Amino acid sequence: MELHNLQPAPGSKKSRKRVGRGSGSGLGKTSGRGHKGAKARSGFTYRFASEGGQMPLHLRLPKFGFTNIFKKEFQVVNIGDVAARCEPGDVSTETLRQAGLIRKSNVPVKILGNGQIDKAYTITAAAFSKSAVSKIEAAGGKAEVTK
Repeated sequence: MELHNLQPAPGSKKSRKRVGRGSGSGLGKTSGRGHKGAKARSGFTYRFASEGGQMPLHLRLPKFGFTNIFKKEFQVVNIGDVAARCEPGDVSTETLRQAGLIRKSNVPVKILGNGQIDKAYTITAAAFSKSAVSKIEAAGGKAEVTK
């Protein structure tokens, strides 16, 4: 193989379509656009999901689901993270914020039972999972729910 023998693989190079260059090209006269109509004109853009006057599919299908306006948003903290970052004793939302476990002090906190805890903590939060309460009490601590 030498440089002057190199050539692209057969069929990998295609010449571009030259429309409107006479009837012999196969794309002369109407340039592959057919006769008349919006699609034959320059500047025509096809509207997404347009079905030509028929009700579009996305409007024919039923809506589903809803947004619960009474949903309570919580900042979640795992019990293992509390044990890793906080000193044993009283743990409040402010303590969790200073430890970097939560960002906002005005959004309620829920403590989840992921991880291990071996020291006694008195944790004050808006909500607790059942597993978190059982792990806190097994370690000799207390889980206090705030209003």
